[in-house]
Amino acid sequence: MHRRQVLKSAAASAAGLAAAGGEAVRAGNILQAPSVRTRDWTTIFYKEWGTGKPVVFVHGWALNSDMWQYQMTFLAAQNLRCVAYDRRGHGRSGQPGRGYDYDTLADDLAALIGHLDLREVTLVGHSMGGGEIVRYLSRHGAGRVARAVLLAATLPFPLKTADNPDGVEEARFEDLRAALGKDAPHWFASGAPGFFGAGLPGGSVSPEMSQWGVNLCLQTSLKAMIDCNRALAGTDFRGELRKITVPTLVIHGDSDQSAPLDLTGRKTARLIPGSQLKVYEGAPHGLFITHMERLNGDLLAFAKG
Repeated sequence: MHRRQVLKSAAASAAGLAAAGGEAVRAGNILQAPSVRTRDWTTIFYKEWGTGKPVVFVHGWALNSDMWQYQMTFLAAQNLRCVAYDRRGHGRSGQPGRGYDYDTLADDLAALIGHLDLREVTLVGHSMGGGEIVRYLSRHGAGRVARAVLLAATLPFPLKTADNPDGVEEARFEDLRAALGKDAPHWFASGAPGFFGAGLPGGSVSPEMSQWGVNLCLQTSLKAMIDCNRALAGTDFRGELRKITVPTLVIHGDSDQSAPLDLTGRKTARLIPGSQLKVYEGAPHGLFITHMERLNGDLLAFAKG
């Protein structure tokens, strides 16, 4: 290869890796989305909207960063820098077939925060994403984090054990994973009404919005769905929650079928020193859609506080 060709190739590769400012960049004739490479060379897709104090969104189990678009659009218009990414195996990120444990997932979050050199971050995690935030704080410290929001999080420990008698039986999680392994589209479509609170006052969504939520889940690999569910069900965060030092807002619906308030949100708030619990009356697990305006206002006030 001639020297000029080498230099042009190197420049194109550098442009592709930079993905500066969260914008897609052109490397040669290929338009590349912004992404970061993790330690095991998994590609993590992210999007970045707005400027100001950074807010990093961690999506729920089996979803992807698109779930946050209604929050990001609102907050970016309020002079906040909104960053959201697809967990490995989900959406537009790589599918390595491994690394679906909380340690690796927290390290992926750290890679993104370091890549963008974010500081004074507000971390917002939904469902399983709450565990990634807690494990990030445990493994990487709070040096770059100003505050955290745990939204309908599956914390502190869902599984029934001798010292967690009101948890969920392992057999129920096994049944869920078996159903996914046979017909994931049906499982998500059947669960969408409960996820979005069908029949609850103020909890209904359009059929199109419900289908959109199902479609997001179907962009996740089956391997990631099942392995992440194992991590979600079997990881005990009770000790880590007691050590959180950043201001933490716990938001949870009292009609959440996926993560019942008394099993998750209330326990989590009691374990985190100085945390604040906000209970949304009649809100289901998908409250980021059903209670969008209230949630957006609470996130704005907390992030700018």
